[in-house]
Parts: sequence; C-alpha cells; structure tokens
Amino acid sequence: MHGTPHIVSDVMTQTVAAIGRGASFKEIVRMMQDWKVSALPVLEGEGRVVGIVSEADLLPKEEFRDSDPDRDTQLRRLSDLAKAGAVTVGELMTSPALTVPADTTLSQAARTMARAKVKRLPVVDDVGMLQGIVSRADLLKVFLRDDDDIVEEVRREVVSYLFPASTSSVRVAVRDGVVTLGGRIRDTSLIPVAARLIRAVEGVVDVDFDVSEPDRSAGPRPDPTSDAENTSRA
Repeated sequence: MHGTPHIVSDVMTQTVAAIGRGASFKEIVRMMQDWKVSALPVLEGEGRVVGIVSEADLLPKEEFRDSDPDRDTQLRRLSDLAKAGAVTVGELMTSPALTVPADTTLSQAARTMARAKVKRLPVVDDVGMLQGIVSRADLLKVFLRDDDDIVEEVRREVVSYLFPASTSSVRVAVRDGVVTLGGRIRDTSLIPVAARLIRAVEGVVDVDFDVSEPDRSAGPRPDPTSDAENTSRA
C-alpha cells in the first residue's frame, strides 16, 4: 500500500490574523470583526505562538458586566471572573496554545480537535513559529474530492493489493463519495479487510459491497482427451 494521506499543510489557511499579548480588549474585538474570525493566535517575538484568544475568552466581560455573582458562582467560575476583569490579550488568552505541526495527518488533527473540543489549531514549525491555521471546515475539504480520483486510488491501493488474481473481475464504482465494490471475489473473508482499507482512503463517505463467490457447484470441468483415450483402450 503506497497511498499518501493528506496532511495539515495541504488544507490549512496560510494568511492568518494574529495578535500580540499586549493588545487591548477592543483591539481583539476589532480584529475579529475585521477578519471575520472567532479566535486569534497570540504571537511573541518574530512569530512564536504563545497562546490563543477566542470569543469565549471575551464573553465573560459582557456576562458579568451588570451582575454580582453569588459565592458559589465565584468559586465555580474563578477563571471566567478573572477574564471579566481582564483588559489585555495576555490576561485573556489560553496558554500554552494547542498547536499541530504542518505534517500532521488530517485524521490526527481531527482527533486532536475532538478530544480538546476546539474549532481550530494554529500550525507551527519545529520551533513554534506560526505557519498557518487549520479549522474544522478545512479538515472537511477532503470530502470534496472527485469520485473518479477515489475510484483510481481504490483500484490501485486496495483492489490490486487484496485481489491481484481477480482484479479484472472486481468492479469499483463511486458516487458522492460512497464506494461500491462489485463482481466475483474468490476469498470473501477479505471483504472486512477491504472495507477497512477503503474507508481509510481520503474522501470516502461509506463502503458498500455487491460481490459473489465464483461458482464451484459444477465441480472441475472434464478433460476431453481422457475420454478419447479411454475409448481407444476399450
């Protein structure tokens, strides 16, 4: 199997709005509005990512603006109350920021986002310098892959690998990312393996099978030469 998975650098946004830790609350809001983003990487020095500030970090200021939280709320939401009184990025940001290298696979990035419950990840090099940002929407771009491209990869990387003797009798069809494998397959025990490998092909939405085993009910075909030989001997 030689398929190469897509990596974060294939889909990330390279032009990124970022902010410094000394920027004011209003500067954060203004930049988010101008760039139409909901979070900003926080940079230090020549571009090293030291945190991230999001709309969620800003909302406590409005939430607690005209309220006097009770003692229980104060104990449960100390962090939010601190952010309600913050006025700079350094006081508001989440640090250290959760980041990924550019060569992270899309599946790895998706798992990181899901586990951390975040919508985006700054992309950094090996010394933490900002290279781009990848969002949930970016990770879904792989499902825009052309059906014909998926057909070609499934034939090359799965069918020819698992069913080399019967490749010509195995049909591959793809519609809207759903792969259907059809035809005759000598060893149907390989179907679960094929399903797993096909689902690993990027852009595949689902896998279906319409296959049958070769017809063995008739048994081996007789050799006409042996009948002729027996007749001559008789």
